[in-house]
Amino acid sequence: QQPGIDSAKIFVGGLSWQTTEETLRYHFEQFGHVVSVEVMRDRNTGDPRGFAFVVFGDDATVDLVMKEGRHEVDHKLVDVKRAQARGF
Repeated sequence: QQPGIDSAKIFVGGLSWQTTEETLRYHFEQFGHVVSVEVMRDRNTGDPRGFAFVVFGDDATVDLVMKEGRHEVDHKLVDVKRAQARGF
């Protein structure tokens, strides 16, 4: 984990169960280069837990995403926040 990577990372909550890494990447690539997308899954069942993290190539992209206000992925409004660095 590189220092400062969290500044270009967002938390996306309230996801539809159908939402995949691909649909999230497709939605957020309109704002800038997406480095990685991770839909969080239950360790035991592998079922999606309803939230994900998206990392962008540039932290300025996060500002663009936050200014957008409303984000709809798979016909569902999702909750987008700046990711909090672990341990804070």
